[in-house]
Amino acid sequence: MERADDKPETVPAVRWGAGLQASLFAKGRAGRRALRLPPWDGAPVDTALPAAARRAAPCDLPALSEPEVMRHYTQLSTLNHNIERGMYPLGSCTMKFNPRLNEEVAALPGFAALHPEQDDADAQGLLEALARLQDALCRLTGFPACSLHPAAGAHGEFLGMQVIRAFHLARGERDRDQILIPDSAHGTNPASVTMVGMRPATLASRPNGRIDLEALRRAVGPRTAGIMITNPNTLGLFETEIGAIARVVHEAGGRLYMDGANFNAILGKARPADMGFDVVHINLHKTFSTPHGGGGPGAGPICVSAELAPFLPGPVITRREGQWRLEAPATPCTPSVHSYFGNVGVCLRALAYILSNGGDGLTRVAERAVLNANYVLACLKDILPVPHAEGCLHEFVASAAAWKEQHGIRALDLAKRLLDFGVHAPTVYFPLIVDEALMIEPTESEPKESLDAFVAAIRQIHREARTDPELLHNAPHTTPVRRLDEARAARQPDLAHLGPCNCG
Repeated sequence: MERADDKPETVPAVRWGAGLQASLFAKGRAGRRALRLPPWDGAPVDTALPAAARRAAPCDLPALSEPEVMRHYTQLSTLNHNIERGMYPLGSCTMKFNPRLNEEVAALPGFAALHPEQDDADAQGLLEALARLQDALCRLTGFPACSLHPAAGAHGEFLGMQVIRAFHLARGERDRDQILIPDSAHGTNPASVTMVGMRPATLASRPNGRIDLEALRRAVGPRTAGIMITNPNTLGLFETEIGAIARVVHEAGGRLYMDGANFNAILGKARPADMGFDVVHINLHKTFSTPHGGGGPGAGPICVSAELAPFLPGPVITRREGQWRLEAPATPCTPSVHSYFGNVGVCLRALAYILSNGGDGLTRVAERAVLNANYVLACLKDILPVPHAEGCLHEFVASAAAWKEQHGIRALDLAKRLLDFGVHAPTVYFPLIVDEALMIEPTESEPKESLDAFVAAIRQIHREARTDPELLHNAPHTTPVRRLDEARAARQPDLAHLGPCNCG
């Protein structure tokens, strides 16, 4: 008979946020102190503050020791998942590790302490750094001109569409107002087109996930201003007929815009200009690493062909008489899209990343990103089918449709359960052309051990889907915030809730 003291000790599960979100006011105890204020100099209080600004009663501040304050805020800082805690395979958004060197460069006093209104003579180092970044981006894309102004990828799309629109208007082609967009595109593409006064038109993809060349030939016409293509596209596939696509669009009088959200997959391997594109935006915060969770910061510079270069906005960086300068463009055609000169801190981080890797290193970034994605795909395809797997590059889109049909488990359930394993969930339900989509991008910064742990987690969840589907329906179980009412959270977000969390 087993004795009680022979039983292994059981440790109760501890929710990540247990007790951490309690108010600091509730934690206070009389007599504790975290800081000491300088002694009062005896000056009359009524001379320091007007009566309207003075409190009628003392402020009831909590009494806490310094360790309590530090532990409270440090623990709060760990509640959200981040790339320093674990893998972040967020398809399309490229959430990879951000080297600390980049942060050090952006924080150098000669950069960080500059005021935007300072004279060019006081900002020679910064202007040279930005000029070098423009040159690097031009080399990587094959284009002769660059604008660092856009503050995000969608902002780059907006400026790219403005440039294409200005180009056609300068030629007297006011009726060219249609932009063709594949049905696998990012949702920001049609929004950017609409915002500049043009009309988006959807192009259906072929069963293999790529653009249908015959459908494109039927779609182009005298109103075609251009086409927006993500290459590789959002299924992680390279548009193998891009040369023919470029010829069709150019012969119709349109211009090709490349959404560069997935540029990290082709660094050093292929250049947009060589494919026939006329404009590309690059998400510096994705391809060249900047912390961008939570909506920012970001940067989406565009690089353009020689015929479109005159339509870039100002100010532009020039060098005359041995001095770097910010000057208005010679022929201003496109209005400025950002105050001063864009998100300079993000640009500096990107330059640091480019210089520290070098040309060969950036090529290896692309190779490793593609290798990691294909490794994970090969390990999971038997339980998580990938409808468009042929030629997968940096990411792939799996389908949980069979899980839903066989076990009642949706892609959302899988994603929520994955959070319990200390891994951020992939992008779900995008692109729309894949049923129960899971967009997975391991990125190049994850070692094989991380990839294996991710694969093991998915396989365990697959077993749970067969044996205990309710476990997945109620997931996550270990996070500070449990399963939300997604529709209500979107329509009625509570961004000011500071009390204890009772969401589960």
